[in-house]
Amino acid sequence: MRLLITGGNGFVGKALSIEAFRRGFNVRAAVRESSSLPNYIDVLSVGDIDSSTDWLYALKCCDVVIHLAARVHNRIENQENPFDEYRKINVEATLKLARQAAASGVRRFIFISSIGVNGAETNSIPFSNLSKPVPHSPYAMSKYEAELKLYELALDTGMEIVTIRPPLIYGPNAPGNFGSLLRWLMRGMPLPFGLANKNCRSFVALDNLIDLIITCVLHPRAANQIFLVSDREDVSTKELLQRLGKAMNKSVLLIPVPIGFLVLLASLLGKKKIVQSLIGSLQLDINHTCEILNWYPPISLDEGLRRLFGDKI
Repeated sequence: MRLLITGGNGFVGKALSIEAFRRGFNVRAAVRESSSLPNYIDVLSVGDIDSSTDWLYALKCCDVVIHLAARVHNRIENQENPFDEYRKINVEATLKLARQAAASGVRRFIFISSIGVNGAETNSIPFSNLSKPVPHSPYAMSKYEAELKLYELALDTGMEIVTIRPPLIYGPNAPGNFGSLLRWLMRGMPLPFGLANKNCRSFVALDNLIDLIITCVLHPRAANQIFLVSDREDVSTKELLQRLGKAMNKSVLLIPVPIGFLVLLASLLGKKKIVQSLIGSLQLDINHTCEILNWYPPISLDEGLRRLFGDKI
């Protein structure tokens, strides 16, 4: 079976390409420019993608497409029309790829979306596959629009669509806020989250996400489904940091700053969204995923945190 993996040089794409090859798939990885993938992976440079990108060569003889490539950079949020910038890649480029995939006889199209489609926070009820979408940002709005248009395409063409909505993905060399948090911890910097023990957040280890994606490549019941994914173990921010410290075999200094003061200070510094993403709750109910696919996260949260460091500690 041949897979086309877009964003093959990214945080998820690189690890997925290597693991899929290890499991016996014929892997073609589409990358933007140069690649750091092993030479046993079939790598194709496609440059910047948009609605004019021609994917026909990349799709030749492919059975399944796993679409990871997306615009995720937060720096465009301050532009006059950030949604338009996200839409060019996350919607228009996605649809061009999907249309050509269907025309090329691709059986299944796996779209990696975001839990942001459901919203930014949960209260007492975790998000599930049946939760009403309430995308909370231009990025999440673009992902949701792509989801809707992909399912329209499925009705017209018969190509199977699988949507996966992950929360924050962590793993070695993780980008974004998690990577920054990890660097602060490794430097022994004190963090103001000693009282952030009432919230509850879901995370997903990179290895767990990859295992689910590969399961969705093969499982007949995955067709035209929406799957949420997590480690199936939710923790407060304080507990996460303490367990990270344990994985590092290093003490973590958490300062007991009142949550209200922390939010106020973050607002004054223009960092409210970042802090809110750390102290708010965001829980996922993945029972549907587990039941439909007979799938369970192969590694625990603690094992996922331990794998962050490998031989570094």
